[in-house]
Amino acid sequence: MRMTRIVRSILANYESDNPGTKSNLARILMNGKLGGTGKLLILPVDQGYEHGPARSFAPNPEAYDPHYHYKLAIDANLSAYAAPLGMIEAGADSFAGQIPTILKMNSSTSLATEKDQAIHGSVDDALRLGCSAVGFTIYPGSNYQFEMMEELRDIALEAKGVGLVIVVWSYPRGGKLSKEGETAIDVCAYAAHIAALMGAHIIKIKPPTMHIEQEEAKKVYKDIDLTSLSNRVAHVMKSSFNKRRIVVFSGGASKDTEGLLKEIRQIKNGGANGSIIGRNTFQRPREEALALLEEIIKIYKGKE
Repeated sequence: MRMTRIVRSILANYESDNPGTKSNLARILMNGKLGGTGKLLILPVDQGYEHGPARSFAPNPEAYDPHYHYKLAIDANLSAYAAPLGMIEAGADSFAGQIPTILKMNSSTSLATEKDQAIHGSVDDALRLGCSAVGFTIYPGSNYQFEMMEELRDIALEAKGVGLVIVVWSYPRGGKLSKEGETAIDVCAYAAHIAALMGAHIIKIKPPTMHIEQEEAKKVYKDIDLTSLSNRVAHVMKSSFNKRRIVVFSGGASKDTEGLLKEIRQIKNGGANGSIIGRNTFQRPREEALALLEEIIKIYKGKE
């Protein structure tokens, strides 16, 4: 694998990491059709925990099979595939070495009464399964945010020590945050910054809206142009160590194709490193999903 100049420049931003971690990060950055461009397109399939099997997979029944998601990510030539322990285990042998994998280590459920997550995977699991990275969710704003941050600290220390990449899902929710505040620009930028401060290599957040949640932040934001999603994404990138950390944006709830592609164009124009899209792909029929992923790749390559 001959590394591109862009990937070398990204790796140079991670000054404290060992060769093992940088090799795994390079593997993700160099994989698939976006390999070497500095852009990423990742398939995450942790929605079974978050929403239950029927809400996640019934729109496309083939998606009940863990092998379906491996094949979709591989055939679409994506950057990586992220999933919880059982999903990774179910195809670890059949698809070994065919795509970088990210072990999602904690989750919540729609049955929970608190904004918290349970840890259900380990660094040892990630190594045993040949994963390139571990993924971990934090809920900035939750009553359990500090416990989650402390859990992430310990996992990140262990994972970095054995050469794994840290991917942080930084999703504000709970506590005093309003529902609208979960995707407010001031809160999303704050969440991305917290993930960077926690030592994340790759940060996943939701596309931010124009809403400003924190009263104290309104004075600052009145002089920042937030009218377009591109501008809001650019602000999040600046908040992530001035683009020194990789930030990818989620696809969120299911959207029509044109609406999703329009959003991704704006995310790309804001300087984001890419997208991490689950339900908007695997809930579609396979051929339709592959065609959609190809269009997204073209957007990030600037070739649409």
